[in-house]
Amino acid sequence: MTPGLWRNRGERAPVWPGASYPLGSTWSEESTNFAVHAPRGSAAWVCIFDDEGGEMQHRLTEQTLGIWHGAVPGIAPGTRYGYRVAGPWDPATGMRFNVNKLLLDPFARAISGEVTPDPAIFGFVVGSPEERSDVDSAPYVPRSVVVRDDFDWGADKPIRHRWRDSVIYEMHVKGMTQLHDRVPPELRGTYAGLGSPAVVDYLRDLGVTAVELLPIHQFASEPVLAERGLVNYWGYNSIGFFAPHNAYASSGDRGEQVTEFKTMVKAFHRAGIEVILDVVYNHTAEAGADGPTLSFRGLDDRGLYYRVAPDLPGVLGPDTYWDVTGCGNTVDASNPFALRMILDSLRYWVTEMHVDGFRFDLMSALTRVHHQIDMGSHLLTAIGQDPVLRHVKLIAEPWDASMDGYRVGEFPPPWVEWNDQYRDEIRDFWRGKSPGIRTVATRLAGSSDLYADDGRSPYASINFVTAHDGFTLRDLVSYETKRNEANGEQNKDGTDNNRAWNHGVEGETDDPEVNALRRRQAANLMATLCLSNGVPMITAGDERGRTQGGNNNAYSQDNETSWIDWSPDNAWLDVYEITKTALRLRREHPALRQRHWFEGRPTMRGGPKDLAWLHPTGREMIGDDWHDTTLFTVGMFVSGSPLRSPGPRGEQQVDASFMLWFNSGAKPQRIELPENDWVQSGEVVLSTDFKLPVGTPTKAGDRLSLGRHSVVVLRQV
Repeated sequence: MTPGLWRNRGERAPVWPGASYPLGSTWSEESTNFAVHAPRGSAAWVCIFDDEGGEMQHRLTEQTLGIWHGAVPGIAPGTRYGYRVAGPWDPATGMRFNVNKLLLDPFARAISGEVTPDPAIFGFVVGSPEERSDVDSAPYVPRSVVVRDDFDWGADKPIRHRWRDSVIYEMHVKGMTQLHDRVPPELRGTYAGLGSPAVVDYLRDLGVTAVELLPIHQFASEPVLAERGLVNYWGYNSIGFFAPHNAYASSGDRGEQVTEFKTMVKAFHRAGIEVILDVVYNHTAEAGADGPTLSFRGLDDRGLYYRVAPDLPGVLGPDTYWDVTGCGNTVDASNPFALRMILDSLRYWVTEMHVDGFRFDLMSALTRVHHQIDMGSHLLTAIGQDPVLRHVKLIAEPWDASMDGYRVGEFPPPWVEWNDQYRDEIRDFWRGKSPGIRTVATRLAGSSDLYADDGRSPYASINFVTAHDGFTLRDLVSYETKRNEANGEQNKDGTDNNRAWNHGVEGETDDPEVNALRRRQAANLMATLCLSNGVPMITAGDERGRTQGGNNNAYSQDNETSWIDWSPDNAWLDVYEITKTALRLRREHPALRQRHWFEGRPTMRGGPKDLAWLHPTGREMIGDDWHDTTLFTVGMFVSGSPLRSPGPRGEQQVDASFMLWFNSGAKPQRIELPENDWVQSGEVVLSTDFKLPVGTPTKAGDRLSLGRHSVVVLRQV
């Protein structure tokens, strides 16, 4: 191959010096500037592709501070391009330059096409990892796209719901709409389908304030999945951190995906719903040293992007990379340029794409300095002082795949965290395996043991009982063991620590009693989630009984296993109604979404305690009660008279008081409503016990029978 020529036309084109900033491709009517960082490369070319696949290679003659750059006239928006970089081939020292490999622009705003599994995508000869492959990869890899940004945002602006007012709905772009009968067929599985009235109105009516989208950065499937006839459905395998994934666009992949994504965000914002992205900066789709060369590896392997093992053996192989992600590589966020790429990407999605926040996958991997976790790390410090990023929603998945990566409760403000301790202990309570009421009470009240000591509020806890990774809610009450055979890994993948209960029958059944109990338990879990202090996160479809047939790791299932079934025939509509009711109560009553920690004492002299835990006999819980492993019922009194938090003008806030009863026992439980001086009468406003329906009046001193496995919420009248 001769860089600098049309391969099949033999004509040359001029390249102007251009500029080293901004990185990526920047279109103007006169020319398009290209800038790519490859400081150890000896030469670089930008390769322009026509619609017939012809390639014209333009040598970038200028290098400034390690950035190769040049401006090419006559480039239209939508033009596809890539880079080729020459340099030494010395894998033992991290030099894997290979001019035969077409590279994606790390700063590309759009990407066209997909990776086609073929030996050509590897920089080395397959089977001989130290030998450079001279086979051209261009026919098998995607192209970057020149984008013109002229979208009209109109009056769109950040919504900025307060954390304590937020309800998150975690969902997959395709899975949410692929089977939706009220989304036009041509829009199903796309950004446009997700932003359609059928979806937006449904989420708004449910009570959702923010959608958290599984990865939409351009991603690629692992070659090993292709060998099994599968794909990476979830998308936790990013390769383009500025580009919305092109397969989710109904309108095209030559820049149209950017406009379609923005239109979707604008539709959500009109409905008062924020958009949060699940972002995967901890690793890339290039995997380990035995993975493909798609972008970063061909620009500068270990010099810029990837962490090296502390004891580098000095030969090409999987041990040359330091992997705490379980995906073959770990992005080195302490490297100035890798850090710049992450920060520039985040700011781009906020300022240009109008997203409202991020959930960082395996965040512990990005906090490491010299391989050790440091809460004063480069990335955390940079985000904390950034005038754009410090004000958006920042959610950490506070662990990685290493033994020392589990850091729940340790991230600094303004970060909030996925709280898996909430998930585990609430699951244990409702399956009757809790070590005592004390653990579930701590989670219901906001997990002060994890977040109060560093000045954070209860909303620092993102509460969830399910997520994309694991059983769905329906499967959680229907299976005790995973059914992952379809993934092609001999059912060895996915967790075995499900904390699930099948209620006597494994899998789906026609037994009406078992099904009724499962639905009640699902409703109990949803009600508990929505009414706990902290921020609830609902997994898409859980509110209507979505099942994956017991697959608890459906990352490779781009089919009906993962897609939401919107038909009413198999839906658990009673669970939907409980979820909607619980979210309405939470939205209407600030007593159920408080900013301050409960203190267990009155908010005003002579008033009731802000929080009191009640034994079924009507008295307050005492020391021994908290360790009573035979106790499965607890009452949670939350006072609304007055609240500890002031109103927006400093005024005292007064709300109704609530009594929430939770019975995870297998038998009905007699409970007594305490005689007191503050709340004399109430009514049932939420119930999973059909013998205590909504509207049932109550008064102080009443004795009630609380049904087995049930939640009942009383509101002061």
